[in-house]
Amino acid sequence: MNPDLVEVLPGRLYMLRFAIGQAYLWCDGDALTLIDAGHAGAADAIEGAIRSLGLRPERLERIVLTHCHRDHIGAAGELAGRWGAQVLAHALDAPVIRGERPVPEPVLLDWEVPLYAHGLTVPEAPPVRVDRELADGESLPFGDGAVVVHAPGHTPGSIGVHLPRHGVLFTGDCVAGVGQVMLGVFNVDRARAEASFRLLAALAPSVACFGHGDPLTTDTAATLRAAAHPAPHLPATP
Repeated sequence: MNPDLVEVLPGRLYMLRFAIGQAYLWCDGDALTLIDAGHAGAADAIEGAIRSLGLRPERLERIVLTHCHRDHIGAAGELAGRWGAQVLAHALDAPVIRGERPVPEPVLLDWEVPLYAHGLTVPEAPPVRVDRELADGESLPFGDGAVVVHAPGHTPGSIGVHLPRHGVLFTGDCVAGVGQVMLGVFNVDRARAEASFRLLAALAPSVACFGHGDPLTTDTAATLRAAAHPAPHLPATP
C-alpha cells in the first residue's frame, strides 16, 4: 500500500505516512535524505513516492534512523541496498538495528498495553546494516548542517535531528502529535523520555516532525514548550 504523501515545506520536506508510523524525505535540490524508513515491505512504496515528486531514488544519499523500532527501520536495508544510501543511527541502538541485540522492552502504562499490541502488527524488521554510528551533537551533511540530538528514553539510542537553519526538528517517537502534542508512548524509561522531551522543546523549532501524528507548523515552539512543561495539577477547591 502506498503511503500518503504530505508536503510539509514546499520543495524541501515531505512526510510519507503509513498505516502505522511515517517517514520524512528532506531534499537538498535533488540530493535526498530519508528520516526513518517505514515498515518492512515498504521500499517499493517509498521509491514510488520519491518518483512521484519527480525525484530520482538513486539520489538517496542517507537514511537516518531515529531509533530501533520495526515501524521506523523496516525498509531501510532494502532501500540502502538498492541505491547505495548510508544508514545512520545512534551507537546505542545500532546493535539492535543490526540484529545483534534484542529490541529493548518498554515499560508500559496500563492504557498503552492494547496500543502496543496493535503496533506489533507491523512486520518484524530484518537486520539492517548501520554504516555510521552517531553521537550527540554530531553534524550531518544535509539541511545546511543537521545536528544529532541524543534523546533517550523511548529507546536508549533514540535521537532527534535538528536543522537549525531551517527551524525543523525531527523528534522520532520521543514526542507524538496524535490528537495533541504529547510525550511519545512505549518508553523504556519514562523519566528519561520526559527529560528528552524538554531538551527537544528547548530547541524552539518552527516545524516539528513527529514519528506519529501530523507535523506541527504553527505556534510550534510554544506548543512544544507547553506540552513538555505541563502546568501542575491543582486539587479541586472544596
